[in-house]
Amino acid sequence: MGNFILIPIIFLGLVILLSSFFVVKQQTAFVIERFGKFQSIRNSGLQMKIPLVDRIAGRLSLKIQQLDVIVETKTLDDVFVKLKVSVQYVVIRDKVYEAFYKLEYPHDQITSYVFDVVRAEVPKMKLDDVFVKKDDIAIAVKSELQDAMLEYGYDIIKTLVTDIDPDAQVKAAMNRINASEREKIAAQFEGDAARILIVEKAKAEAESKRLQGQGIADQRREIARGLEESVEVLNKVGINSQEASALIVVTQHYDTLQSIGEETNTNLILLPNSPQAGSDMLNNMVASFTASNQIGEAMKKQKSKDKGDI
Repeated sequence: MGNFILIPIIFLGLVILLSSFFVVKQQTAFVIERFGKFQSIRNSGLQMKIPLVDRIAGRLSLKIQQLDVIVETKTLDDVFVKLKVSVQYVVIRDKVYEAFYKLEYPHDQITSYVFDVVRAEVPKMKLDDVFVKKDDIAIAVKSELQDAMLEYGYDIIKTLVTDIDPDAQVKAAMNRINASEREKIAAQFEGDAARILIVEKAKAEAESKRLQGQGIADQRREIARGLEESVEVLNKVGINSQEASALIVVTQHYDTLQSIGEETNTNLILLPNSPQAGSDMLNNMVASFTASNQIGEAMKKQKSKDKGDI
């Protein structure tokens, strides 16, 4: 009978003995209380407490933690915007007591400070400045939190403004403004390109006209030189200048008709095109040369007479 009573007592003793040992993980701190009063802070490793007297009151992680806070506020130009502020914080190893006993809800405390700072800084800025100066907002939040949370055993590692989300209508308007600005720039480039094309085309046409005029002038010069040589050759065989000129004109006339006749698909029509018309043209040419010679002779006589009177 005594053995049956002894076995439960031994078992209960072993349970109580084993419950006095506990393990604290790395980067973790345990708070030990004795009869409801703070006793000690236990760090990583195998630890021991007095059974039924000491108890584990709480566990605190010593790792860096992150809290994301979304704040909605209004800018200086009356645009409502949502900011996502990420706060990275850690429990100070030497201030585990303050972190556990002084602050009941650290997340709520950090959130309140973030709201306070953001709603104090953003209304001073226009929407465009909020995007540009988001680092300044983050620095202001960290500075305020650092001073406030240090007393409670928390160290603020870094604060980041990770998202800025204006109202949907404002974003649509900003996109339209951006698109209009880009279209304006594109139109300016297209206008510049068209103007350059017009200028270069005008320069090319001017150069083409110049070269064309030079070619026509050279062509006429060569024609005149050829006519001059032809007249000289005809003069050598006893044909005077008037007859030579008339002969050249008639020859060119019939050469033109011959060249036209050689083309089967030509659309050129030459009027008049009868032998009588060619004869009339020749007579008119001869008469013109004769009249011009008579006028020239009269002018020479007049000049000689004027010299004699002097």
